[in-house]
Amino acid sequence: MSEAPRPAPARDDGEPGNRETLSLLWRALRYIAPFRARFVGKLVLGLASLVPLFLVPWPAKFLVDQVIEGIPLGESRTPLPFFVEPLVEPLVGASPIVQVLWIASFQILLLLLVGAIGTSGRESDHTDAYLSSGHDTATTTENEANAGFSLAGGLLGYFDYRWTLRLTQDLNHHYRTRLFERIQSLPISAFDDESIGDAVYRVMYDTPSITNGCFRIVLTPILSTIAVLTVVGILGLVFGSHPTIVWSAFALLPIVFLGTLPFASAFRRRGQQSRRAGASTTTVVEEGMANILAVQSLGGEGRERDRFDDASWQSFGDYRAMVRLVLVSVVVILSAAIVVWGRALLYVVDLVIADQVSRGDFLLLLTYFAIIAGSAIEIGALWFRVQGSAAGLHRVFRLMDLPAENDAPHARPAGPIQQGIRLESVSFAFPDGHRAVEDANVEVRSGRVTALVGPAGAGKSTLAYLVCGYLEPSEGRVLVDGRDAAGLTRDSIRSQIAFVFQETALFDETIEENIRLGKPDASDLEVRQAARTAGADEFIQALPQGYATRLGRAGGKLSVGQKQRLSIARALVRGAPVLVLDEPTSALDTETENRLVAALREASRSRAVLVIAHRLSTVRDADEILYVDRGRILERGTHEELIQRPEGAYRRFVELQNRGAA
Repeated sequence: MSEAPRPAPARDDGEPGNRETLSLLWRALRYIAPFRARFVGKLVLGLASLVPLFLVPWPAKFLVDQVIEGIPLGESRTPLPFFVEPLVEPLVGASPIVQVLWIASFQILLLLLVGAIGTSGRESDHTDAYLSSGHDTATTTENEANAGFSLAGGLLGYFDYRWTLRLTQDLNHHYRTRLFERIQSLPISAFDDESIGDAVYRVMYDTPSITNGCFRIVLTPILSTIAVLTVVGILGLVFGSHPTIVWSAFALLPIVFLGTLPFASAFRRRGQQSRRAGASTTTVVEEGMANILAVQSLGGEGRERDRFDDASWQSFGDYRAMVRLVLVSVVVILSAAIVVWGRALLYVVDLVIADQVSRGDFLLLLTYFAIIAGSAIEIGALWFRVQGSAAGLHRVFRLMDLPAENDAPHARPAGPIQQGIRLESVSFAFPDGHRAVEDANVEVRSGRVTALVGPAGAGKSTLAYLVCGYLEPSEGRVLVDGRDAAGLTRDSIRSQIAFVFQETALFDETIEENIRLGKPDASDLEVRQAARTAGADEFIQALPQGYATRLGRAGGKLSVGQKQRLSIARALVRGAPVLVLDEPTSALDTETENRLVAALREASRSRAVLVIAHRLSTVRDADEILYVDRGRILERGTHEELIQRPEGAYRRFVELQNRGAA
């Protein structure tokens, strides 16, 4: 079998530092540029949700002071703020019944508008909806991709929720799509040393980090700061003669910030570990499913079950470690906050006993303190909370930052390939320093079949990848119809090359759709003609649904030889002027191989054909055979010419094969 190119070194997914975290968050903000108008709309809805909340505690104050205790409106112990006075002027001198009706009506209005009533946090509603989730990063971050929330309940909360839900899903769809497109643009060997399961985890479960991160960065500083400053201002208007109340309310902000700061880096580190563990679980599932036949045939079910058990339990364990860290930080913050606020509440109780403030004022303070507490926690814990998002963003952007295949600045499209492709003094070295090809000269010319033979690991597939532009030469150049490929766009070259890889790749679609992969507009006649040429039409017709048969996972319903024939048919239907086949007959029977070799000879009349093979019957009729060993082309010529060399490498290759056949 021919060798695959050696992979590039693995990526470094180390923990981001504070400076890199800021850079990640700033970069994430650039991704919301297409949605900035909708984010402004979300901000406006958030501000609209705050305004009614500032009015929520006042009806309860009036109910206690004016209705229950009978204190006249004009004789309140504390002044009324300017935005409340117009609302209560009609009630000056009104009877208790009228006042109760007014209070009830106002509360019903607030209930319908924002779902809030009374002075307790338990009596104030907010709107959100999340999917069911477990206690691991994957399922919880899936909620972030479908998050809908609002500071308010009622009609305003419902509208805000719908707006946010659609914005969240559109943002995550945009972000996931960009990452998937980036993956598609990576070099063909980019994931040779990486787990597909890890890449899937990054696309599905790391990308929702942008939702949490961007919503918090954009909304929290503005909404929470406005809420804190507004409430502190209201308290200053009402309780300006008691500055202890005002400063106690404001003190929670630095308490929360200083309390969470020591835990930020630890939370970011735990988040990174949790995501790695989740990616490992996904990898175990992907590998176990992809290789299920090997697992079952070798009796490895127990080993795979243990692998999954360890990976899954590690994922849950790392997530629990994040939760424990959050609980510790909450205890630290609450301990400091209880001291400050407990002292403030005792001070207010003394004022009530001394008859300097009313019992209604005390209820007013409780509600406003709760608003400040929630807002201050959001501001103070902002840096702490974005650490989890930073871990996900770091993993996504590390994948996005892998070097992609880019055309030269002034590259032009290649015209229709008529003469062929030539490697001129080409050498290639992988990033680890291994030199896979040395000073190779290969010409894949239209109207001819060129064959590459040699031992496994000799560099044959690497040479084929260089011909197709999947790899760029370290030295020398690739010429397409005499023009340097470095000055041509990759797509214009690859669109004219049909490659049959050694490992067959089929999709869970119908046979017809799989054959049409390289040419979606191929006619039914073209599809069937390609299948006949590849020796696939007979077994396809024998299937219950013929060409409409779905193949299942990776073509699991077919034999290896049938898969290979479909892969060849897919290349033939493309009608490309260059056809490259890597071990196309390794799983074919003799009769099918003979038909395919004849078809390749016929195809070479109008196109250039490059074949990599070990079987002599596949290559003996080639126009030119290149014997490759250790990255060098040792011999070249026709079969008859090479077999005449007494000590030739190709002759030894043929003799060993004939001896094995005998």
